[in-house]
Parts: sequence; structure tokens; C-alpha cells
Amino acid sequence: MSLQEILARKRIDIENELLGGLMNDIERRAFSMPAPRDFYGALAAGGLSVIAEVKKASPSKGIIAPDFDYAKIASAYDGGGAEAISVLTERHFFQGSDTYLAEIKELVQIPVLRKDFMIDERQILESKAIGADAILLIAGILDDKTMRKLYELAQESGLHCLFEAHNEAEVKRAADCGARIIGVNNRNLKTFQIDLATFEQLRKFIPSGTLAVAESGIASSGDAQYMRQAGADAILVGETLMRTEDPGAMIKAFKEGRRCQ
Repeated sequence: MSLQEILARKRIDIENELLGGLMNDIERRAFSMPAPRDFYGALAAGGLSVIAEVKKASPSKGIIAPDFDYAKIASAYDGGGAEAISVLTERHFFQGSDTYLAEIKELVQIPVLRKDFMIDERQILESKAIGADAILLIAGILDDKTMRKLYELAQESGLHCLFEAHNEAEVKRAADCGARIIGVNNRNLKTFQIDLATFEQLRKFIPSGTLAVAESGIASSGDAQYMRQAGADAILVGETLMRTEDPGAMIKAFKEGRRCQ
């Protein structure tokens, strides 16, 4: 499995939705949705914010949660003090679903991020229609023109954007696009290897006033505090929270910088 395979499958899905006549329904639902929740404001509240991810599987780790009670997981995140919830919706390689996000949005009171591979303008309306408050824009898979257009359409829809970067050039491209939230993914999308030093190395390129999010590889409160000391305003954590028996306690440990028993 490669990133190019994921993107090729995503393009097929988008075209099938268009040919299947689903876009008219998606557009109607998008315009009937209430205003999105303030994802930026939630992360900017102070201290180290936590974006807790609902994630059944990944290409690198396979099935993460065999007993995948996504509603229970999301409720635990909300009750445990997470500032926002990220939901994987890519269905072929991450076993995600739009339904997971739509139902989670109805259960929780905090903003919900749609984690998927956004490459087409139609996905903006789709995201709004299923209840997303924010979307992920991955600089590494978008040219400047497409990234700017998706960002503009998201803003018009009231959606916030988490821009994801993996190197200095991508951070600068996101900043030039006007990003207010830039995430640095510690996972190399080509090799899937993780290096927490990636965030520390790239943090200095994120402009002042732009929120900085550390993504991937955060497995302990020590990792969380390393990211905080390196300048993270927020962390995005998936696998670690999915595997723990008490995600609320772990979220609290991340915030307080203590060891989770």
C-alpha cells in the first residue's frame, strides 16, 4: 500500500458519488446544517489542547480497535477533557466512515475534525453535510492552487482547516496559503516511520499567531510534554488513546504532564 494507491482510490470514490447523483443530496444537506463549532477557538483556549482521534485501523498498524464502539470512544474523549475529536472517514485503508462522524457529532459537545484525504472541491460540501466542523488539508498531496481553493471553499462554508505538513517547504506553503492552524506530522507518509523530532525541527517555521499542532507518535505524557516544550499548542493522538482502557485519564495525563497509571 502506498500514498498514491490511497489517492487513486479516493478519486474513484469521488467520481462514483458524482456519477451516482449523490452530489445534489449532499449539497442540500450541507446548506441545511447549522453553523460549525469553533475548532480554532477550542484549540486556542490555553495550555496543551488535545485532539483525540477515533480510528479503527491504519495501513501501517492494521486493525487498532477490533471492538470498535466509536460512540463510546467519542463520549469518553468528550467527557475526558479533549478539546476536539478527529474522526477517520477514509473507508478502504483506514476502515473509517462518514457515518461515524455524523453520529459522533450528535453525541458530543466539542468540535469534530474530518480526517480524510481532501483533494476535490466536492469534498468540502460533503464534509459540511456530514457534520464536520473542520477538515484536514495535507500539503504534501495538494498543489498550491488546489490547496488555496479548498481552503477558500472551506472558509465560505464556515469550516476550519488543519493544514498538515511534513517538511519545511510544506509548512511555508501552508503559511503562504493563510493557514491559521498548521499541524506537523511526525510520521513520514512515504515510509510510515515516526520521528518526534520532526515537530521540534519544523516548529520554528510556523508563523507567530498560527496554532501549531503536533501529530502522530505521541505515546506517553512524556511525549506530550516534549511536544509542548517544543512549542505545540495542541497534540493529535489516535492509536495511544484507542488502545488505552481509560482514555479520559490519559487525556488528563497528557495535559498535566504526569505519568498515566
